[in-house]
Amino acid sequence: VGMTVAPPLLVIAGAGSGKTNTLAHRVAHLLVSGADPRRILLMTFSRRAASEMAKRVERIARKVLGDGAGVLSDALSWAGTFHGIGARLLRDCADQLGLDPAFTIHDREDAADQMNLVRHELGFSKTEARFPTKGTCLAIYSRCVNAELPIEKVLGQSYPWCVAWAAELKQLFAAYVEAKQQQNVLDYDDLLLYWAQAMTDPDIAADIGARFDHVMVDEYQDTNRLQSSILLALKPDGSGLTVVGDDAQSIYSFRAATVRNILDFPAAFSPPAEVITLDQNYRSTSAILAAANAVIDLAAERFTKNLWTDRAAGSPPQLVHVRDEADQARFIAERVLENREGGSTLKQQAVLFRASHHSGPLEIELTRRNIPFVKFGGLKFLDSAHIKDLLALLRFIENPRDRVAGFRVLQLIPGVGPTSA
Repeated sequence: VGMTVAPPLLVIAGAGSGKTNTLAHRVAHLLVSGADPRRILLMTFSRRAASEMAKRVERIARKVLGDGAGVLSDALSWAGTFHGIGARLLRDCADQLGLDPAFTIHDREDAADQMNLVRHELGFSKTEARFPTKGTCLAIYSRCVNAELPIEKVLGQSYPWCVAWAAELKQLFAAYVEAKQQQNVLDYDDLLLYWAQAMTDPDIAADIGARFDHVMVDEYQDTNRLQSSILLALKPDGSGLTVVGDDAQSIYSFRAATVRNILDFPAAFSPPAEVITLDQNYRSTSAILAAANAVIDLAAERFTKNLWTDRAAGSPPQLVHVRDEADQARFIAERVLENREGGSTLKQQAVLFRASHHSGPLEIELTRRNIPFVKFGGLKFLDSAHIKDLLALLRFIENPRDRVAGFRVLQLIPGVGPTSA
């Protein structure tokens, strides 16, 4: 790399191909080649990913440089999420943007509560027909901001049941924005919005862009329109810009993420960005990859890559048809027990599901058969509040001396608070 700034680069890294490692090695390579760590901007999807990346960079640099590497990686001060980096830059440039640098940041819960206050003040919570809840209102607002789309389009595409409220929602959002400005508050979406708007001023864009020689972005398939406009304004010619991601893993559309960002990236520059694909998978067997490749093959638009591995074939995946959800839970429980008989401990077995609440029937089946399990993500079915309420009621009927159960049940009665209970 030397110190000539690298041209734009897109790394298409398939599942299990060592994507995080690739980015960490690139950063370490830059440091070892003499790049200033304070002039490297590294953006990841989560805070955890950013700190994990910094640790890896330190380990790799240490191997090459010995103990002098600690200084380098400690100074990787610009590693974080888009929202985190945005907050920091906005405080730095607050004066130029007409912002009060002492602004506070509202998380999703706070923002929904703020939206609710405005909703009440405008009298929308008392409408004849049911007005969208605070959470839905915030989600619609957020999608308008992140997808850079007008409200009518967002409602038509994603919230068709709210189309009749377009005029009221416009009024609500205007009042919501005004309330935030009066209180000197920014919500998560503002961190990107204000940053993107700041970058439309050529002087500010040049000033912020000049702070960084190298800009790297992980999980680029999960970025939205706002994030890509920020990135292209930071490095309009793409110099020193590296993005890593996998178009085939763009499935969440979190905060209006769009796969277009990664598909259109090479053509955003002239000459186009170089594309490198990592297609060796270190995680799976060839039988599983064959199935995955067959699914990915059906995508209408994609970067061509077929994952391969030198790990032995393994047994092919099975597609099992069951009658209903209860049957599915029984099938899995029986399979778990069979595997255990065959020598696989319970700890070596995992069940994946798309959303936390999908595991309900299975949890009940496992509990019924006395098969211990740990659930990651979301509450266990029997731990969620409404289930605990119902169980407390049943426990109290069964045993009127159970004070904890009685205390919980009594508070469900309108007008009874903790003191009376």
